[in-house]
Amino acid sequence: MRASGVRFGFGFARSAEIDSENILEATFNAMGRAVRRLLCYTGAGPEGVLVLVDGPHRIKRLDVRAQQPVVGGDARSLSIAAASIYAKVIRDRWMGVLDVRYPGYGLAGHKGYGTAAHLQALRRLGPSPQHRLSFAPVRKAAAR
Repeated sequence: MRASGVRFGFGFARSAEIDSENILEATFNAMGRAVRRLLCYTGAGPEGVLVLVDGPHRIKRLDVRAQQPVVGGDARSLSIAAASIYAKVIRDRWMGVLDVRYPGYGLAGHKGYGTAAHLQALRRLGPSPQHRLSFAPVRKAAAR
């Protein structure tokens, strides 16, 4: 990617942030962090970029001149599709790290999605510090 001149910025939202705000607000926060990191990395100013947003919303509290929401963006924009794939790879790698930190949940296999095996592990082990308590199946497992 570096040889091609393509750059990506990543922003994360931790489970506690999602639980305290909500998933949409935490997503906006993470997207804003990603754009700010990319701008910092590239040295570009907020007036010289176009931010394509996968979905119907503009990123709240982001100081850039041009944002374009693109519904179904990964099917309509190669830039969004590439960023989506790259983000999934980063997330899958992070799930591998968490799998080592929190054995027994199978995070490296199901990547944190609500599979039958993951829900069974939640019932058996209860939630880890990385689980979102605002997600109903996790909240139910925590109540046991």
